[in-house]
Amino acid sequence: MVTCTIIHANEIDVQKWDACVANNSNGLIYACSNYLNAMAGKWYGLIVNDYELILPLPVKKKMGISYSYMPAFTQQLGFIGQIDLLNAQVVFTLQQFIKYASPYLNFSNSKFAEEYNCDKLNNYIINLNEPYLGIKANYKKTILYSLNKASKLGLNYITDNNFETALQLYKAYNQQNMAHVSATDYTNLKKLFITLQNNQQLLVRKVVDANNNLLSVAVLLKDKKRFYNIINVTPNIGRATESNYFLYDNILKELANQNRLFDFEGSDLPGVQKFYEKFGAINQPYFHWHYNLLPKAIKWLKK
Repeated sequence: MVTCTIIHANEIDVQKWDACVANNSNGLIYACSNYLNAMAGKWYGLIVNDYELILPLPVKKKMGISYSYMPAFTQQLGFIGQIDLLNAQVVFTLQQFIKYASPYLNFSNSKFAEEYNCDKLNNYIINLNEPYLGIKANYKKTILYSLNKASKLGLNYITDNNFETALQLYKAYNQQNMAHVSATDYTNLKKLFITLQNNQQLLVRKVVDANNNLLSVAVLLKDKKRFYNIINVTPNIGRATESNYFLYDNILKELANQNRLFDFEGSDLPGVQKFYEKFGAINQPYFHWHYNLLPKAIKWLKK
């Protein structure tokens, strides 16, 4: 028998919730309670049985209508845990609670995604569970020119603890194409970074030239299953040096031989997709599910 409830974040058993995320391969860092508390503000949890299957539900309200959405810097949530418990009763409970939703479902929700006609999106990963030379053997030949060019320029790969510069550069660089990300979102992300850094779950890696000019920087998040490439910026000064290739080659060298995945966090942009594929990354799709069950009289409000 399946029991399904939806409760506010304040009522959730955080230990059981986070254990479900941590102990299942489809539990990604975005679904951890501290991540949701930082980035979502108000959220609920759909819980099947005794936290055997869960679904995070970030919620906002507009013109009196509650709807579920994806917080900034949250790539995929979806159903986590024992996917075989996902049935019509669970979906009915969800849709009775929230009439309008547009969530991004994690990679393990493929059967559900097919049944509900969800859109498929790209996410590229590399298995780190082998030596660096084994990982490098999967690089595309076209990457070698970029790596050779970078190696001749005296670039330096640096381990850093200061994420502030990366965050500021990322915000400035993406003002136009990420206008939907608000100042509050960046403030929340900074608070999240501080929390994760205190938990030793945040890495900052950068490339500088001989004069210590910043050429490329990445901020990675970490859990027991993955490293997440949440921020990457290459200022104009670094573009001519192929520094971003140098950066990720060194990151993969550093992180090799771990029982984790390197998660590039995207992308459906052809240029970015091609960049990830050059490192031998494989596509592990995730899914966009959208439904609108609002009464016809107000359905147009959420189009």
